[in-house]
Amino acid sequence: MPKLEDVAKRANLSKTTVSRVLNKRGYLSQKTIDKVYQAMEELDYHPNVVARQLYKNKTDLIGILLPTVANPFFGELTAALEDLLYQQGFKVIIGNSMNNPQKEADYLQQLLIKQVDGLIVGSHNQGIQQYRHAGLPVVSIDRIMNQDIPVIASDNYRGGQLATERLIAQGVRKIIHTNGPHDLATPAQRRRLAYEDSMKEHNLQPITYELDFNISTVDKDKVFQRIFVEHPDVEAIFASNDTDAVQIIQLAQASGRQVPRDLLVIGYDGTQLVRELVPQLTTIIQPIAQIAQTAVEVLQRRLAKQTTQKEYLLPVSLWAGTTG
Repeated sequence: MPKLEDVAKRANLSKTTVSRVLNKRGYLSQKTIDKVYQAMEELDYHPNVVARQLYKNKTDLIGILLPTVANPFFGELTAALEDLLYQQGFKVIIGNSMNNPQKEADYLQQLLIKQVDGLIVGSHNQGIQQYRHAGLPVVSIDRIMNQDIPVIASDNYRGGQLATERLIAQGVRKIIHTNGPHDLATPAQRRRLAYEDSMKEHNLQPITYELDFNISTVDKDKVFQRIFVEHPDVEAIFASNDTDAVQIIQLAQASGRQVPRDLLVIGYDGTQLVRELVPQLTTIIQPIAQIAQTAVEVLQRRLAKQTTQKEYLLPVSLWAGTTG
């Protein structure tokens, strides 16, 4: 099995120079770097990764915990995070918590055992003790974990305003909002607050239907059906995410309501996938690329033990669907 000395001899360089190339320390010319990697390839040499990790006291691994990458927003966010972290020399371990506290705690424990350098978390579960792990850099996306974990979020209040004011401007008055449980402390609750404030400013009654994040599509259908039964005169629905908005549109059309003629629907997230597959849906766009970039930058600051803000708010925009 080839050793570091063999690589140095083949590249006609010192062991120290080869070590610097492998550990990316100090200035090195591209010619030197190329000579080392060419020698490694010719000898089929593979560095002792574990030894390097012990030497550097870091694993170059980042854990990402999100509810589910099956959701378009979290799927696109994960892809953006992974790409940025890879460019920074990190590999990622991704866990889908599925909004299950026990599953999230299990994932978190495994990540800590593998000694990841840091965590980016976007799951809904709160109060999990492992997040108080001493010295572990953690960044949260649109979730309040605890007081010393910085939060990256889009401007949820502004997004709720844009959505509600858009519907009111189109002449509707009976507008219903769907959101998560009111007792879940998350920045996304500001969408609900903005909806309620906007409705009251126009002397309109706010009505919010709550949906637990863990319920199935079938159970969501039952909640949405209740809206139409309990409020047959509903003119518009502001859904707190695009997948719910699409489900509401499908349910409304199945019951004979034409969208947008009989019912206006506006969503939230504005992922590239949804805008391509459901171009008629008006929605609030969260800046996924900017959220990912900010999360990685803040995590880098935490890794470097630099100070960070408690919250980073990023601007949202309205996407007017093809139906206006």
